[in-house]
Amino acid sequence: MKISDFSIKRPIFTTVIMFLIIILGGVSFFKIPITLIPDLNPPIGVVVASYPGASPVEVNEKVTKPLESSLSTLPGIKSIKSTSQEGANFILLEFDWSTNMDEIELDVMQRMDVTILPEDVGRPQFLKFDPAQFPVIQLALSGTSSDEDIRLVAEKLEKELISTKGVASVNVSGTLVEEVQILLDQNVLEEKGLTQNDIVQLIQANNISLPGNPIETEDNKLLTTRIVSSLTNLDDIKNLVVTVNPLDGTKVTIADIATVQLAEKEQNSETRANNEPAVLLSVFQESSANTASVSKAFQKALEKQLATEEFSGVKANILFDQGDYVKLAIDNIGTTLITGGILAMLVLFVFLKGIRSPIIVGVAIPYSVIVTFVLMYFAGFSLNIMTLGALALGIGMLVDNSIVVIENIERHLGLGKNPKEATYIGTKEVVGAITASTLTTVAVFVPVVFLSGLIGQIFTEFALTISFSLFASLVVAITVIPMMASRMLTKPKGNIEAKRRRSKAYNNFERSIKWSLSHRALILSITVILLLISTLGLFRTGTEFLPATDEGFVTIAVRLENGSSFLATDEVVKKIEKQLQKEKDVEVYVSFVGGNQEGQSRGTSKSNMAEIYVKMIPLEDRSRSIFTFVDEVQPKVIAAAGENVEVNFNMQTAAGSAPNSLSFTISSADKDQLNHAVGSIYKEVDKIPGVTSIRNDLTEKVEEVQMTVKKEAATEYGLAPVQIAQTVNNVTRGAFATQIISEHEDVYGVYVKYDEAYRNSVEQLKQLKLRTPSGQFIMLQDVADVEIAEGPLTIRRVDQAGAVTFTIKYESNYSLGEMSDFVDEAIDQVALADNVLISFGGDRELLDNAKNDMILAVLLAVVLVYIVMAAQFESYKYPFVIMFTVPLVTIGIFIGLFTTSTPISISTVIGILILVGIVVNNGIVLVDYINQRKADGMDSFEAITTSVRDRVRPILMTALTTILGLVPLALGIGEGTEINQPMGITVIGGLISSTFLTLYVVPVIYSLFDKQTRRKATPTNND
Repeated sequence: MKISDFSIKRPIFTTVIMFLIIILGGVSFFKIPITLIPDLNPPIGVVVASYPGASPVEVNEKVTKPLESSLSTLPGIKSIKSTSQEGANFILLEFDWSTNMDEIELDVMQRMDVTILPEDVGRPQFLKFDPAQFPVIQLALSGTSSDEDIRLVAEKLEKELISTKGVASVNVSGTLVEEVQILLDQNVLEEKGLTQNDIVQLIQANNISLPGNPIETEDNKLLTTRIVSSLTNLDDIKNLVVTVNPLDGTKVTIADIATVQLAEKEQNSETRANNEPAVLLSVFQESSANTASVSKAFQKALEKQLATEEFSGVKANILFDQGDYVKLAIDNIGTTLITGGILAMLVLFVFLKGIRSPIIVGVAIPYSVIVTFVLMYFAGFSLNIMTLGALALGIGMLVDNSIVVIENIERHLGLGKNPKEATYIGTKEVVGAITASTLTTVAVFVPVVFLSGLIGQIFTEFALTISFSLFASLVVAITVIPMMASRMLTKPKGNIEAKRRRSKAYNNFERSIKWSLSHRALILSITVILLLISTLGLFRTGTEFLPATDEGFVTIAVRLENGSSFLATDEVVKKIEKQLQKEKDVEVYVSFVGGNQEGQSRGTSKSNMAEIYVKMIPLEDRSRSIFTFVDEVQPKVIAAAGENVEVNFNMQTAAGSAPNSLSFTISSADKDQLNHAVGSIYKEVDKIPGVTSIRNDLTEKVEEVQMTVKKEAATEYGLAPVQIAQTVNNVTRGAFATQIISEHEDVYGVYVKYDEAYRNSVEQLKQLKLRTPSGQFIMLQDVADVEIAEGPLTIRRVDQAGAVTFTIKYESNYSLGEMSDFVDEAIDQVALADNVLISFGGDRELLDNAKNDMILAVLLAVVLVYIVMAAQFESYKYPFVIMFTVPLVTIGIFIGLFTTSTPISISTVIGILILVGIVVNNGIVLVDYINQRKADGMDSFEAITTSVRDRVRPILMTALTTILGLVPLALGIGEGTEINQPMGITVIGGLISSTFLTLYVVPVIYSLFDKQTRRKATPTNND
């Protein structure tokens, strides 16, 4: 109370401090970085190793298993998942969230170094998860007025854009790469007694640059020496002499036995934007850069370049821009915050009547927010959808303390006291109650800080930000508000309080309280019945991890049967493009045929795969969400694609989860049992309603041309199996000979390969000519059986056991909880062996992991709130009375979630946590006031009824400001509001039911605990 007294006596000091904090807040606001969500650093690492030429089985046995064995005992390791494929492996390491990835890196490197691997295996690499590895902007470039290839235009543009501030790199997909191709004629080679290897060695021998020993000249200078023989153009290569005819001395050059040409490198992929040839540009930002700033700078630089004559006619279609989405999301939540503040102010004008009191209380909102910005800056937080969501959620609560203070000051002014006396007494009466109510609200967020995993990372900043704002509002309520009230408020004419008590509404309300006290059993029975109905109803609302965000972007993954040609895949993609062309909501679609972006980043392509990136028009311009779009368009696209084509629509949310999908892994050391389990579960899962696609990767096989060496025949001809394998490898893939530097300093790779006519079919491969040590030429089929056979595409393992992953896509009208129940039932129908394990991934795993944490957080919050109140009241009894307000929120929560069809998510539970802290505030104010009246000598019944009558106004005011302040958030208008929307709905619903019922239930419960009214709640003079 001394701080309030000091503020009243020293108004100039208080005002100066206030202006100082406003200045600090302004500076802090402009220095706080803007991001979409809080920085997430998942404890995930990847180990990759290459084993050129090895089959998936060899990679699994010789590389993956030894590495898994070494890495399985790493400290903090949770799971190891591996994929072995031809020539490479991929091991995913998942650690506890408490693991420091910088510390674990050295341990991983040491274990990889001591693992014994075959000599041909490249050095394994360890990569930590880094958000900077993902592009922040992706755009498609298409259309050019000149005849110049769009790929060349994109390369020029990339060089101009790379220098943009905050941009680390700009990757161009489908770039034009030229190389020198030497296409050999097999018949001429045989005629001249030559092989592909002879040509490679000849080129290498004629393109050298080697240093010699330094020599001393006559004038005592020491000069280095260099022996140079370089090839700079096609003619130099064509004119190289391969051999000389000993009979007539005729020289045989490369031009005589091969076609030498500068040609485009063989591309197994193609990119189109709205059916026009295109390239994809992916922009990566520097790790310390501000996403919003990078986006703004890049778009400005892009517009500047496209306005120049050099790039005239080039169209840039932005597929996604994190910075744009960040800006939209932040602006929407900022608008929600301001709108909520305005609505809260309207409540003040309605209740407080006049202009001075609302203005005084209105100062609490911006001032509390400004103080919060200062605390956020020094805490190292960013402005994101969680921290701004916390402010939007708390905007109505920021005036609660000030309302209680100003309303009590006005009441004392109405009783005839002068402004200073009314301010001093009015503040003193409620300072204990508002301090306790603020501490209880803040106490509920303490468990959130201790939450582990992704939930802890996302909501810690949220919890601390709202705590900062509430502490700021308390300080404002006991310093600035009393200071301003003592100077600005005046004594009203007449006894306002007496007039209010004589009003019909007040008297009717007081009579209803007395009636409820005389019918306590009925009131409690109705409350219990409503609670039971609501609790049962909540179990039917469905569950999800986090609400999906509509970012207006979806990826369509197309997969044909393994071994399908590029042309077959392209034909399917064109059918899908025709379907997308009919959809009015689609702004641009970009097709990448011949693989996917993940594969492209590793330099691999797959002719049977394609990805189509679809960007919708802005949310406000379309009538359906991205989720409805997927539900409606997916069946059409699948029908257009035809049979034996797998089509999946993949969406990503702001928090990185995948909406409308459920994944689980079946693992077992016994291969037969695993195969049986997969087949049985697939049959059961396929019956589930609402499932749009099911994919599992165990049975994926690929047709390949297998050449089995006939060892006896090979030995007879003097050929070792490795020689045969190497020759076939070079013939089919081409052999890299050297690099040449042209006169214009362009660098070209030189590749020696057989003309396609000699390697484009199985029959041609059988007739490939091999030279034996004796100089005789034989066909490949003489020393090897050539046939088409099935080989495994990949071998997957989870925690060192064979595994298969199921990915289920389902319609958006089903919640994750509903689909999880269906899948659990389907799995229960199958009699699985004891050593077959099922583990869920994705959102289901995150939700399962978070459930116990969130339940613990709510229970801890209830306990902490009780402890804070017990300390405040110096009593165990009265806090127990107040805690009866907490269950009452269930009724409103159920009504809110049921009427809006909102599933229970982590956001909903955070809303429940907030409610635990808020709803007890009304009880605290009420019980504290009853105790004060009893201390003044009033009997219990009168103290209860009088206190409820006197406190109903501030209780309704604080509830209405909080509710109306949350209305914009609960409506969830615009991008980026989806994660916070369930919190708004939950808090509004819970606050409405608890506020109304608190006015009747708390007096009833108090009367049952009070000695005078325990048996019968009636006035003393009636006893």
